[in-house]
Amino acid sequence: MSGIYDEPELYELACAYRDIPAEVTALLAWCASYFTGGAGEAGAGDGPGVSSALELAAGPAEHARELARRGLRATTLDLSPAMCAYAAAQAKAAGIDLRVVEADMRDFAIAGPGDTRAAFDLAITMLNSACHLFTLDDLVRHLIAVRASLVPGGLYIVELAHPADFFDRVPRTSSEWTVDAPGVRAEVRWGGRTDRIDPVTQVTREHMTITATSADGTIRTVSDVVPNRFWTLTEFTAAAELANARTAAAGAPPGSLDLVATYGDFDEGTPLDAPSAWRMILILRRS
Repeated sequence: MSGIYDEPELYELACAYRDIPAEVTALLAWCASYFTGGAGEAGAGDGPGVSSALELAAGPAEHARELARRGLRATTLDLSPAMCAYAAAQAKAAGIDLRVVEADMRDFAIAGPGDTRAAFDLAITMLNSACHLFTLDDLVRHLIAVRASLVPGGLYIVELAHPADFFDRVPRTSSEWTVDAPGVRAEVRWGGRTDRIDPVTQVTREHMTITATSADGTIRTVSDVVPNRFWTLTEFTAAAELANARTAAAGAPPGSLDLVATYGDFDEGTPLDAPSAWRMILILRRS
């Protein structure tokens, strides 16, 4: 039986409640505020100085495709062959230039011109995909690879689940929802209070089901159990500091990856501690 990451079309449908263009507008607004690199072309993609972007654990790569539509040179990375094939096919069908790389987000190096390593103005990980980094070592290795893939002054923007989903009696996000798209309706259940977080590992085995019913009555269903690691703000910040220390000890070129801002939604008006905050969005910058 296939799992959710073998069914990219259903996965994308389940996430269709997201407003991808609005979220990309927010990403580019943050670039305008925090990006200090000089490698890009001024004004490219609505973000001054930002001209290249890398989406990690990208799945269908919706954010990267939208960034490419706005003029950025976009690359996506995912471990799933099915997701990579789907992202490439969707970009081709839309006439979008998108580079797709199949690789592990914990240890990657994307080739640039000649024998160089590609360096990006912006890297992103959306939809809490950092939850697939299950251990501290996984997260530190990931951050080391991200740092090496950014230009000086480049940004790494990470969208994580809000801590209230785990610590409050009432979570900020729903575990069940319905999506109505042209010609199809999807009923989604992803996790919930019956899926308990392991107090030692902070990993939850989330039970999920997507049932998509087409207008002609055709029904497609996928069910899976998806491990999900919860990361706190202090843990993520400490992991960045540890990644910086390991990088320096290895004799890499100077430059650290440091937290410069946090938000609770895809706008500049919702702080992380706001009652309306429903995501934990971290902005890190390579010095």
